[in-house]
Amino acid sequence: MPPRKIIHVDMDAFYASVEQRDDPTLRGRPVVVGGPPHSRGVVCAASYEARAFGVRSALPSSRAARLCPEAVFITPNFGKYEAASRAIHAVFREVTDEVEPLALDEAFLDVTVNHLDEFSAGRLARHLKHRIFEATALVASAGVGPNKLIAKLASGFEKPDGLVIVPPERVLSFLEPMEVGALWGVGPAMVTRLAAIGLRTVNDVRAADPSALGRALGRFGAFLYEQAFGRDERPVEARGQPRSVGSETTLKTDTRDLSLLSALVCEQATDVALSLTRAHRQARTLTLKVRFSDFESRTRSRTLSESTADTGVIAEVAQALLSGLLAEDTRDLRLVGVSATNLEDDNAPRQLSLDLPGVRP
Repeated sequence: MPPRKIIHVDMDAFYASVEQRDDPTLRGRPVVVGGPPHSRGVVCAASYEARAFGVRSALPSSRAARLCPEAVFITPNFGKYEAASRAIHAVFREVTDEVEPLALDEAFLDVTVNHLDEFSAGRLARHLKHRIFEATALVASAGVGPNKLIAKLASGFEKPDGLVIVPPERVLSFLEPMEVGALWGVGPAMVTRLAAIGLRTVNDVRAADPSALGRALGRFGAFLYEQAFGRDERPVEARGQPRSVGSETTLKTDTRDLSLLSALVCEQATDVALSLTRAHRQARTLTLKVRFSDFESRTRSRTLSESTADTGVIAEVAQALLSGLLAEDTRDLRLVGVSATNLEDDNAPRQLSLDLPGVRP
């Protein structure tokens, strides 16, 4: 079977770039999309000018203001970001129907066979970047590779406005200098766990005994070993009607800080609501998932009397589930997520609303 041709497209500083596009006075200035600087809100997105000062997503807005006193703080306008996302995804489908959305601002595309009958995935990636800018005046980065792992890693190499192409014969050398944290599913806590058994780089994983990895890490050990050699057979999954939607985040530092976790849950509730709205679906059951610092996972669910795709309702339920769970257990959390199941068709339009801590329209 010939190698697949996968493109990962990732918009550059998406929310902040939309704001800079729409307000020329913001261009070239550090922009922070999120809660006001003196609130308990968090950063949803930061422009590259703000990132130069260390401002990152999920950082408390108060800390972002200390790191970058000149930053312009802007209340999120998710309706505007959703409109830009629709235009971007329409460009993807000009090229292929094999599109796997990951978020409003990124997706995988399998272009092995495509609508333009173009053999070169590199030329298709350039075309996509050009068409996205033409349609939205926004800049994208793209990575091209023989699978999802390599394409996603490649897209992050030369941001912003990057394009990195990794042909099959270059996969091993492409991965060779990387630290193990670059691989899929390896967050900060897993980096620490792997370092404790002597695995700090991709080459360390390649040199490891696969059986020993399996004993230490379970099924993830085998997946990690395959990744170290650039092997990834996961298909690009073009999505029809979803049976569930969700959003989860592995925290950079284990914590049980309720204000930080509550703000993060609000951001995830927004992601879930946007996914439901885009799919014309509503949810009857909402679930909060957490993973503790010792890797034990736990979920709490609530079934509603009426289905919903409203951010405020989803956030309120998720925050209540979070508060209840933290009251029951004193351990720090390393992961938190919100999901919606028991979905129904949405035949009645609803207003998408948002009430992040410290954020007011």
